Amino acid sequence: MGLCGWIVFGFLAGLIARALMPGTQKMGLIATTLLGIAGSFVGGFFWNLFHHYSPFDLRPSGFIGSVVGAIVLLVVGELVNRRR
Repeated sequence: MGLCGWIVFGFLAGLIARALMPGTQKMGLIATTLLGIAGSFVGGFFWNLFHHYSPFDLRPSGFIGSVVGAIVLLVVGELVNRRR
């Protein structure tokens, strides 16, 4: 998958994660895309943990893993912002 594919994939995963997460997230187009791309790597990290691969061998996950990883990042971000 090329760079344009990663951008579209990340945007769609981030958009779905934001739609599934209750509440409002004040993010723009670029932040939503970066959320989806980062969520893909978080999902891949957890996949590696559960399948006994090295957790530091970062691999992108599939679409469902990307959405789940993006939701995890949204929850962590909300918890950090709540403490402020």
